[in-house]
Amino acid sequence: MLYYLFHYLNKYYSIPGAGVFQYISFRTGMALISSLLLTTVYGSRLIQLLRVMQIGESVRNLGLDGQVQKSGTPTMGGLIIILGIIVPTILFAKLDNIYIILMLVTTVWMGTIGFIDDYIKVLKKDKEGLAGRFKIIGQVMLGIIIGYTMYFNDNIVIREPVINPLISNSATIEMHKKGNEYYCTQDVKSTKTNVPFYKNNEFDYSKVLSFLGKGYEKYALLVFLLAVIFIITAVSNGANITDGIDGLATGTSAIIGVTLAILAYVSGNTIIADYLNIMYIPNSGELVIFAGAFVGACLGFLWYNSYPAQVFMGDTGSLTIGGIIAAFAIMIRKELLIPVLCGIFLVENLSVIVQVSYFKYTKRRYGDGKRILLMSPLHHHYQKKGYHESKIAIRFWIVGILLAILTIVTLKIR
Repeated sequence: MLYYLFHYLNKYYSIPGAGVFQYISFRTGMALISSLLLTTVYGSRLIQLLRVMQIGESVRNLGLDGQVQKSGTPTMGGLIIILGIIVPTILFAKLDNIYIILMLVTTVWMGTIGFIDDYIKVLKKDKEGLAGRFKIIGQVMLGIIIGYTMYFNDNIVIREPVINPLISNSATIEMHKKGNEYYCTQDVKSTKTNVPFYKNNEFDYSKVLSFLGKGYEKYALLVFLLAVIFIITAVSNGANITDGIDGLATGTSAIIGVTLAILAYVSGNTIIADYLNIMYIPNSGELVIFAGAFVGACLGFLWYNSYPAQVFMGDTGSLTIGGIIAAFAIMIRKELLIPVLCGIFLVENLSVIVQVSYFKYTKRRYGDGKRILLMSPLHHHYQKKGYHESKIAIRFWIVGILLAILTIVTLKIR
């Protein structure tokens, strides 16, 4: 919104300083600062409102230190995060950019699913919340919307070199010079994505079914949709499971958000993308502004969510940040880096799957269920071992920072 205003003022009235709004770096910084101020200033008021409305967490006694004392702590604080993302994005991003539109849709969509779940749990006093199948249906529908749009929208393309420009019919061919050599590129629709630790650093979803023989390309949309749906569902649920102790999911998500901002910037900058020899995605640089708002919202919420937490994000927040991370990575075609970047979410998810599977197996085999961990998810295992939750959260953040650095390094390791 402000981008268009200052662009108009700079174009017709030459207002001093109005031109800075054309720079992504400036608007990203403003989005981050605005989000941080919005979540910290108005976050306290929303917490007070939640407390007055008696929207508090109902905590089951699992035998963990300090757990009972958390009962009644305001929940549904994810509304603070959503507000801190949407408002700065609307103010500073280009609202006609298809990537920004999809990210706003993702934020509202996942936030609505999480809000309904929390509403049923807290206000309807139903501990089960929204039935799991409805959550999955919501995530699948979002995956279809994102996948379908990315596959068919003409504004979502990648830039590729042209092997033989003399026989190409494309009208989008551009000539470039690198050193003393010239080369041509064109913007094309593609289902390619980046692959870490791979020589060519690219993978095409359309070739997954190449073993079917001639005509396999017609199934490219189906393969791509299935991949998008799986990633969104897995990451959003992973973030939900990670949100078990004060500040853990929020801090981890902020680290991931910074990394995604860097990846979006290099992927959306033709000079840097060419220098790093990675896929250039036209118009995707605008996502950096959204990432700035996301990081600011996470940090602002962490102000109140760090130990001892004054508010919990609830599914309103955890499902939203998970969905945002997944959708963002898919749009900048770095989703195959998620196992590395979101390693904390992955391990937390796997700890539950392994624990439950092993318990069921040993109970069926020996008649007495056994456990690998003292308790799952993994952060509860360390709580059972006597570690304070603030120490667990900080150590997980450190691991998250190391994974983030490794993710960025993969841009050049092939």
